[in-house]
Amino acid sequence: MGKLFHVFRNLFNFLFYFQRREKPFVAPREEHRFGTLDVLRHIHDVIRDTSVPSWFGSVPSNFGEASAGTIKADEWRSLITVYIPIALVSLWGAGTSHPSDDVAIRLRTALDHTMELVCAVYLACARTMTAERAHAYRSHIAEYIGNLKKVHPNFTLRPNHHAAFHIYDYLLSFGPAHSWWCFPFERLIGTLQRLPVNHKSGGCFPKH
Repeated sequence: MGKLFHVFRNLFNFLFYFQRREKPFVAPREEHRFGTLDVLRHIHDVIRDTSVPSWFGSVPSNFGEASAGTIKADEWRSLITVYIPIALVSLWGAGTSHPSDDVAIRLRTALDHTMELVCAVYLACARTMTAERAHAYRSHIAEYIGNLKKVHPNFTLRPNHHAAFHIYDYLLSFGPAHSWWCFPFERLIGTLQRLPVNHKSGGCFPKH
């Protein structure tokens, strides 16, 4: 499942970091810049102003900045399924205003394309799984990956995009992802890594 969240991380890094860092041979037109600082600030506003249940995983309010640190998989899930859709729909969805019809069409295309990934993540993380849901997941992820180069021509496909297709097979074979994903083991590894061992391995923990 981490591969699926990495698919979104790949896109986010491309929009907000690569496009600002790399100097293209031809300056892109402004309507091609989906990942602007204004968009990132709006995401921050949505994270700050959106009320969620107490059991819902929190995310850094300064998401996208270096000070936010490394975003964990569960935080990516919260961002993809709640905060990012709210932010992008309120910016680019029906009823929003833009400098021209061409800009509006391009932004709406990017929104619809991103929502394919949102739907795929939502289905893959469902607590119950059926063959119909698994097929719907495959349809959404295929639509998203199939149109990546069309919506973002400079984007480079990664192995994560291929791996995301195999989640469909796992959903059919093993059921809901909650029953087989590895996040509990990753948390345990994180706990072990934080134990003070004075840089010595192989010893025994003291008895209490």
